[in-house]
Amino acid sequence: MAFDYDTIVIGGGPGGLAVAYGLNNHQKVLVVESNLWGGTCPNFGCDPKKMLYGVVEAKRQVIRYHESGLPAEPKVDWPAMMAFKRGYTEKIPTGTEAGLKGAGINHLHGTAQFVDGHTLRVGDQQVTGQQIVIATGATPNIPDIPGKEAFLTSTDFLNLDNLPEKVGFVGAGYVAIELANIAVEAGAEVHIFQHNDRLLRNFPQAYTERLRKILTGKGIHFHMNTNVTALQTAGDQVKVTTNSGDPLTLNAVFAAAGRRPNLDDLNLAGIGVAVEPQGIKVDDHLKTSVSSIYAIGDAIAKTVPKLTPVSGIEGRYVAAEITGETHDPIQYPAIPHTVFAGPELAQIGVTLESAKQAPDQYTISDQPVGAWYTYHRLQDQNAHVTTIVDKTSGKIAGAVVLAVNAEELINDFSELITHGTSAKDATDWTPVYPSVTSDLGYFY
Repeated sequence: MAFDYDTIVIGGGPGGLAVAYGLNNHQKVLVVESNLWGGTCPNFGCDPKKMLYGVVEAKRQVIRYHESGLPAEPKVDWPAMMAFKRGYTEKIPTGTEAGLKGAGINHLHGTAQFVDGHTLRVGDQQVTGQQIVIATGATPNIPDIPGKEAFLTSTDFLNLDNLPEKVGFVGAGYVAIELANIAVEAGAEVHIFQHNDRLLRNFPQAYTERLRKILTGKGIHFHMNTNVTALQTAGDQVKVTTNSGDPLTLNAVFAAAGRRPNLDDLNLAGIGVAVEPQGIKVDDHLKTSVSSIYAIGDAIAKTVPKLTPVSGIEGRYVAAEITGETHDPIQYPAIPHTVFAGPELAQIGVTLESAKQAPDQYTISDQPVGAWYTYHRLQDQNAHVTTIVDKTSGKIAGAVVLAVNAEELINDFSELITHGTSAKDATDWTPVYPSVTSDLGYFY
């Protein structure tokens, strides 16, 4: 059978584009995108979020220096900050599409639906491919409660013309914590509603409790063990009813209770692609139950974090698998992940819980480092680092960092873990001093 394309990629985000560009010199490729070219991360995800975080964190650093030479407290100009963000994000779709055109990669805007394992319907067109790769990402979960139409999402938050006076977030994961921090630093009254007593459940509880104390000190109101049971709008207000206490009246409520794979329009059940609650079921070559179809990124069920760099790893792997450059199962490096919560909470490698369960294998070093020069100069009194060292090899196996600049140290730990660097080699060179990296020798 002759196909229109060698490979069709559904999704024009970082993962899908990694597949397309990886195949472009070898195959005729088509990319189909139903939303904005470039995908979630650069348009309405991690990139714009961190731009806003950068502004509010600069404000926070000035406050930390209040008694160290910067007595005036700045205020966030929300419209100006949003204009700064839009100056970047508004160029992403056209820039991404221009890149595809320049590379000679065929692309089509529309919603794809499977007809069979080799055929897609996109609008009024039908296209075929020898292989099809699903890279459709994820979409916010909207709690199914009365008045759910009043929920806004992270996409809405990152495009607000003005910040509402009182805002609420349902959930206490990455999205809720990061956006709540931006909102409170920008001057809003902020409430977080969480159904249990944990926030950021994939991080050690000792660390998340430290972070919750810091965020409470900023003014965030945590309603733990609380379910939002109904929303009711009246003008620019939303009445929030819960199973605990009196209703609250806010100006905006954001659904931030996780994200689900974006699969609704694909007709996967109709063609026999196996799907689990967490996403599409794939094997260790990222193939689905239909042999001609691969799936990657946030669309699949997996144990590794659903992050943009992971989607890129999977996209490059699938391209290599299709071209025959590799037939080995996919291997993931240690994946660092960070919550930009002001301060930042980051971890990588062997988890603290796993290390505690294997005391004969790992040495755990727990250090408050707020008095160290690196953190003292930033007035980061709450900085804390835990390292996990393999007793046999003497190498770093995992780490947790809570600090205003945790992303820097966790990246250093990521490099050491990925390359299996020994304690001697980790310190047998000369980094810039003083710096985050120059502290590495003190963590072994």
